[in-house]
Amino acid sequence: MSSLLDRIDQPRDLKKLSFKQLDLLCQEIREILIQTVSQTGGHLSSNLGVVELTVALHKIFDVPQDQLVWDVGHQSYTHKMLTGRKNRMHTLRQKGGLSGFPKPTESPYDAFVAGHSSTSISVASGLARAKSLKGDPGFVVAIIGDGAFTGGLAYEALNNAGHYKDRIIVVLNDNEMSISKNVGAFARYLAQIRAKPGYYSTRNKIKKLLSSVPLVGEPLARMVSDSKSFIKEILYHSNLFEDFGFEYVGPIDGHDLEGLCGAFERAKASNGPVLVHVDTMKGKGYSFAEKKPDTYHGVPQFDIQFGSCENRPQDFSTVFGKWIAEAAEKDERICAVTAAMKDGIGLEEFAVRYPDRFYDVGIAESHAAVFSAGLAQGGLLPVFAVYSTFLQRAYDQIMQDMAIANEHVLLAVDRAGVVGEDGETHQGIFDIAFLSSVPGITILSPATYSELRACLERAMYHCTGPVAVRYPKGREKQFPAGLHGNERYQLTEDGEILLISYGRLAANCCQAAELLRQKGISAGVLKLTQLLPYCEELIPLMLEKKKIFWVEETVEQGSIAQMTGNFLLQHGYRGDFFYRTAPNAFLPQASVDEIFEELGWTPDAISDWVEKSCRGNE
Repeated sequence: MSSLLDRIDQPRDLKKLSFKQLDLLCQEIREILIQTVSQTGGHLSSNLGVVELTVALHKIFDVPQDQLVWDVGHQSYTHKMLTGRKNRMHTLRQKGGLSGFPKPTESPYDAFVAGHSSTSISVASGLARAKSLKGDPGFVVAIIGDGAFTGGLAYEALNNAGHYKDRIIVVLNDNEMSISKNVGAFARYLAQIRAKPGYYSTRNKIKKLLSSVPLVGEPLARMVSDSKSFIKEILYHSNLFEDFGFEYVGPIDGHDLEGLCGAFERAKASNGPVLVHVDTMKGKGYSFAEKKPDTYHGVPQFDIQFGSCENRPQDFSTVFGKWIAEAAEKDERICAVTAAMKDGIGLEEFAVRYPDRFYDVGIAESHAAVFSAGLAQGGLLPVFAVYSTFLQRAYDQIMQDMAIANEHVLLAVDRAGVVGEDGETHQGIFDIAFLSSVPGITILSPATYSELRACLERAMYHCTGPVAVRYPKGREKQFPAGLHGNERYQLTEDGEILLISYGRLAANCCQAAELLRQKGISAGVLKLTQLLPYCEELIPLMLEKKKIFWVEETVEQGSIAQMTGNFLLQHGYRGDFFYRTAPNAFLPQASVDEIFEELGWTPDAISDWVEKSCRGNE
């Protein structure tokens, strides 16, 4: 039996297929999605939920003249298959392979780079405005989930797009999920719309009936308007999207290809901005993902027959989650705040045990930061748990609403450092650079589970102002028994050469020091736990060293290594100072090990680097 997908080399090939054939194509795509993600890892539930939606979009619109803008972009796998990349799906999220997100440098069918939430309507509004000014034909379509509508940027964009009246179509993919179950007023609002679809079908029937009456004049036109308003007032009282200036179409069954295509044709016939409300099931077509769409939102490799491993191994996130749940039992002031990341960040137990002190604010990191500052001002002990890459969205609030007022907020910064296969938009290599610019902030970077617990305890009860405790994705590394010191830093046995690092890279430095010892080169290791305030009492120790080698899992500009170099320069250091950081660039997708190898952060590479410098001076 021949594959229907084999006949699709570009989107226009879909236009040749019947709806029956398209339904079969969707089944085939789902099988490939499950097979692919089981081998490469990636986002599964979200992609399974938008198969029919993606096929319908490409059948009705003429991409790339019409532009599709995917919010976040993690749900674009089907889009990639239909736009000439089906034979490369096995390279998804691998080094040198297909990105797990839209990427214009990868394909002209990808209208805009994506990775963070709630940006699609803003992007689409700009693209549509550019088309209008240049007289370019075509539509711009933003595909955004209901979870992304918990981000304020979506409403700023609606306000702007409704004003300009360009040819923009917003597809609201309503699956009641972001990563975790959606919460908040907007989720309740959409539930009301889903429960009362009668207005829209009734409105259309009345419009059709009235249009058939001969000699339609101004009185009848007013009657149409009054009828619409009257029916809407009875059933809904108001429609948010129409109030923003959008024509509303929906709700539409997101797995009914004919219904979707019909809705998109109606949207194209409109003279202004349109919002098409589509109901989909996250994880559709794979029983494990249908039952637990949050578990299968992002998965590592898994066995298709038995599903993904649901027993989460211990890692830094689970250790954090255990600590905060235990701490909250002893202290009723402790609150947990998350931006739609309860499951990913390790707050499941806290949410169950202390629902009155658990706050999922939706995908709204800026609000989460200010909300936390308000909790602190009110006498509580808030912990805002957030991925490093998403904390970037709250920089202004950390500066203005936490630091200036010296509000005591604990920032639990998960996924700090390299994360690997999700690529440029998700690497957590910038938090040191932007947090270090915040006056008065404390930054702690534990390297082990026991250090994480100690740092969280210290941050909660022995620090003031904003405190960031940052830790990497994954599990702890082993350290030699020779480290000694205090809660701010630790040292191995002394030598004329000093290696400095923190976090998991400090373990690599310890291994490198052992390799150097075997080569006859004595090197000590300084492992920092407190990054800021800077431990200036270490400067005299450093001044005694002939050579200092810093290795740091962050970008160069704004790094602690760069700060150390400035301190040494000010104190007249006469030795050699070297450092290795990530370049001031965006790190492409690859495994963490591959990135460490490329950047020279492995024990062997560090050892070779130090040895070459030492031998060169002999």
